[in-house]
Amino acid sequence: MSRLQHFGWFLARGFGPQGWGYPSLDWDYDWTRPEVYQEAARTLEQAGFDLVIIEDAPSLGSPSTIDLRVRHAFGGPKHDPLLLAPYLFQATRHLGVVPTVNPAAHLPYTAARQFATLQHASGHRLGLNVVTDTGSARHFSDAPQLGHDEAYDRAEEWLAGIRALWHSWEDGALIADRATDVFADGSRLRAVEHRGEHFAFDGPLNALPFTDGDPAIVSPGGSGRGLGFAGANSDVQLALAPLNEKSVRDYRSRVHAAAVAEGRRPEDVKVLFAIQPVITPSREEADRVVAASAHPDDGALLQIARKQSSDLETDLTSLDLDEPLPPSLFGSHVSRGSIQRLIGDRGEDAPLRAHLTALARTGRISDRTGFVGTADEFADLIEELGEWGNDGVLLWGDFHPVTLHRTLDELVPILRRRGILRREYSHGGLQANLHAF
Repeated sequence: MSRLQHFGWFLARGFGPQGWGYPSLDWDYDWTRPEVYQEAARTLEQAGFDLVIIEDAPSLGSPSTIDLRVRHAFGGPKHDPLLLAPYLFQATRHLGVVPTVNPAAHLPYTAARQFATLQHASGHRLGLNVVTDTGSARHFSDAPQLGHDEAYDRAEEWLAGIRALWHSWEDGALIADRATDVFADGSRLRAVEHRGEHFAFDGPLNALPFTDGDPAIVSPGGSGRGLGFAGANSDVQLALAPLNEKSVRDYRSRVHAAAVAEGRRPEDVKVLFAIQPVITPSREEADRVVAASAHPDDGALLQIARKQSSDLETDLTSLDLDEPLPPSLFGSHVSRGSIQRLIGDRGEDAPLRAHLTALARTGRISDRTGFVGTADEFADLIEELGEWGNDGVLLWGDFHPVTLHRTLDELVPILRRRGILRREYSHGGLQANLHAF
């Protein structure tokens, strides 16, 4: 018997130009308006998804590389996802909405109050995707940029402070008794006084306590420090790993070990593996797509080079495809992880064409070399992940209705018939849905 799994959607373009670069742009949706996002959110709720995570990057990058980021809309513009969330809550009744937030950009008291407001207004469906991006630091203060681990230290102090404010109303503080005309007992409000390494603020919080749990915390980090943060703080871990049994089980065991080390239960953290499937109408079409990707033309390679140039904040489009990458091409602002994703195991002496061709190639779901296949084949993969104890998956893409329907129209009925995808939601908001199974 198949087991229910949790499903989410990662809005990879964030609150940005949905459909840009694709023929579906001619549907003429205005990405700056809420309607296209509301339509997509209703589709996800009809499908039985738990949540949508809205990616964000508050910065356009270093001043010298801004043109690379915006020319083809890979790196921006992006509007604030926190301000999009109320429109998605208004359009749905059960779907969790998880905007990305950066601790450097939100002072704890203001953040705690804003998040509490959204949690109440949404019926306790708010989540927060907490990222520790340090490249945006120059926009928020003149303080020196923090290193990788120090940014996680700041995020933990920030989140602990916000939670202290959320819980500064003790049990019994809210009375709301019309007969006695007493709304609250001020003696049960704690005067939070935080003086930390990164933040200083006082409470109590001027917002009501929650009835159905705190906003759900999501985290994306895959480093040892990132997994430690997830174990201590997160309700959902966004996972990137090869989808073979050993990798899946190893990744989950590291997250669970981190949770246990912090006095939590393994099941307190739901691990959702991110996947971007290409659903085809037939096996023959899947074979054709994969075969075509093995020999991309220069136009296809240029498109990949454009996206990589945005991600790496380094212009690859002007380089000779048949020459190795120049020494010292990447500045200190580029992460080693991003460079490694481009180079892979081919080495720095390989020509640029080899790196881009490797990124262009796709594989078949059926033989587990990639994610191109029919809806039935993708359902087989999800079912297999469930046999390994997996909690669920996070599908990846923009929020254009064409993208969602191309992915979900055939897939949702198959998943439901197999008993993998929920048909009904729990009562009690996002936390209740995440921990219903």
